[in-house]
Amino acid sequence: MFKKWQDKRWFKIVSSKYFLTGLPFAVWMLFFDDNSWLMQRELQQEIDELEESITYFKTELEQDRVKLHELKSNPAAFEKYARENFWMQRPGEEIYVFEFPEED
Repeated sequence: MFKKWQDKRWFKIVSSKYFLTGLPFAVWMLFFDDNSWLMQRELQQEIDELEESITYFKTELEQDRVKLHELKSNPAAFEKYARENFWMQRPGEEIYVFEFPEED
């Protein structure tokens, strides 16, 4: 049975000592080593997620800077922000806060 395969080129390559030692080494490096391909893929996915969060926070930071500049330069905007977010009131005013039950 092996006689007819011994003349084939692929059998000579697969049965060579270099292939037989290189194949377990390649499998070990791809799947079982600490720096395996699977670990590198997971780390790259984590890097991609962190880069996305960096861009998100950069845009949020820029929006906050614009809002802070607006609040510092415009007293009416500052008063509006304080009244809406901190329920501040002028003397003689009453504030009513309506809370709606959350639906599950």
